[in-house]
Amino acid sequence: MSPPVFLAGADALERGTVVLDGPEGRHAAAVRRLRPGERVDLTDGAGLLAECVVTAADRASLTLDVLARHREPPPAPRIVVVQALPKGDRGELAVETMTEVGVDVIVPWAAERCVTRWRPERREKALGRWRATAREAAKQARRGRLPEVPDLASTEDVAARIAAASLALVLHEEAEAPLSGVRVPPDGDIVLVVGPEGGITEAELERFAAAGGSPARLGPTVLRTSTAGVAAGSVLLAATGRW
Repeated sequence: MSPPVFLAGADALERGTVVLDGPEGRHAAAVRRLRPGERVDLTDGAGLLAECVVTAADRASLTLDVLARHREPPPAPRIVVVQALPKGDRGELAVETMTEVGVDVIVPWAAERCVTRWRPERREKALGRWRATAREAAKQARRGRLPEVPDLASTEDVAARIAAASLALVLHEEAEAPLSGVRVPPDGDIVLVVGPEGGITEAELERFAAAGGSPARLGPTVLRTSTAGVAAGSVLLAATGRW
């Protein structure tokens, strides 16, 4: 069985002995009930991973010796999925599964036809749920790098990401080009736009096309917005050789 993964600061991981306390330490000691002699991996979420062994445990913290360190290089190219806000808790499902497969950036997008709306007074709480979901899914998947979940994007924000990308694709069921046939760049950002349940509007398609986005078809069936990102992200990860 692979050792569990917990988050710790980069400075702490450079030492020979690490005290894991706070929420991560309490979870490791009180919930996971880790004890001396057991193996644990710690990561700073930015590519540094330390293989450790528990030397002491109390009710709220662990003391660990660092056995080895590994640095994961930044991903090239980065897979950036712009995810239109799904209904209900399907947003967290989309974030969880995209994190598990290896998507690097998950951008929440307030598309015109989104049923769900992050009202100003609830935006930070909703964004916090997405970020917490990404963090926990990354630990479960043993990722050395946490996916980035930036603030809620407008259509103009998405267009700016498309304009700066090495490759930008907009999933659309009427597109002629299959996603599996796209040639991927060796570096930079690959931006993939996933529309809402009601679909991307013509105005949004035109704006993204003007910024450099190309329509692409995922397959013969229409997927839910909460599952299209993980399916398309997997295709791109395989095309880049990261899978």
